[in-house]
Amino acid sequence: MKGRNQTLLSEFLLLGLPLQSKYEILFYGLFLTMYLTTILGNFLIIILIQLDSHLHTPMYSFLSNLSFSDLCFSSVTMPKLLKNMQSQVPSIPYAGCLTQMYFFLFFGDLESFLLVVMAYDRYVAICFPLHYTRIMSPKLCVCLVMLSWVLTMFHALLHTLLMARLSFCGDNVTPHFFCDMSALLKLACSDTSINEVVIFIMGGIILVIPFLLIIVSYARIVSSILKAPSAQGIRKAFSTCGSHLSVVSLFYGTVIGLYLCPSANNSTVKETVMALMYTVVTPMLNPFIYSLRNRDMKEALGRIISRAALSCLLY
Repeated sequence: MKGRNQTLLSEFLLLGLPLQSKYEILFYGLFLTMYLTTILGNFLIIILIQLDSHLHTPMYSFLSNLSFSDLCFSSVTMPKLLKNMQSQVPSIPYAGCLTQMYFFLFFGDLESFLLVVMAYDRYVAICFPLHYTRIMSPKLCVCLVMLSWVLTMFHALLHTLLMARLSFCGDNVTPHFFCDMSALLKLACSDTSINEVVIFIMGGIILVIPFLLIIVSYARIVSSILKAPSAQGIRKAFSTCGSHLSVVSLFYGTVIGLYLCPSANNSTVKETVMALMYTVVTPMLNPFIYSLRNRDMKEALGRIISRAALSCLLY
């Protein structure tokens, strides 16, 4: 369908991934497996944290929110991608496209803020262990999480409203697997300068500043550990930093490279690959990196399984 203006436009066509037809079934199975792994892994984390009282701490409270964010973030794009891979007409309604863009931005931004909150939590725990309970009070934890949700809600709404004012009078076919801002801006026939300026400015606030705060937090952690070195302390601190920073680098590296560069400079293949990295790969890896390799999570899982087995034997 070729829409002549925003009023007449009723849908977008998502071309999806640039795959040869003989590989579509293979990648469909791969993406389905990755999506199910993401759902099960993050859902397991949430359940474990809720059921095990030993995990009712600020760190695991933030981790529970991050897992929920990852679960929803992946669910914004993956079901539609899987459906379109099996469809002859991979379309999405105009209203559905804006809705997908809103929730994509919402949960993507929420992950960015939660990563900062988790970095701050680790900074307080390692650098001020005697004051950790007083600083990371339940009230502060709730405020940090609520602030993250509110800020991301308004940021996503801002970009969605700016996108809704644009006119689309040419081709409505986008070479992407979801309604990405940069892809939609290329289809607009009206002036997109305001959108691009807002993307650059808000990107600095939402992405770059949190990324720098994470780096500063972990730099302070490393500095604190090196001032009073112990083999166990150094090993624990660097293990925590390494796991966290690996996902931070993966998430922020692709997002900053995609959204803070001029849209005309990015090729379609590059944008698609980068988008796959933070919409599919990162949410799937987070459960393994943050918790399933964590001793506390393993012990919690063992206690839950033991209690379930005991209940089955008794009843």
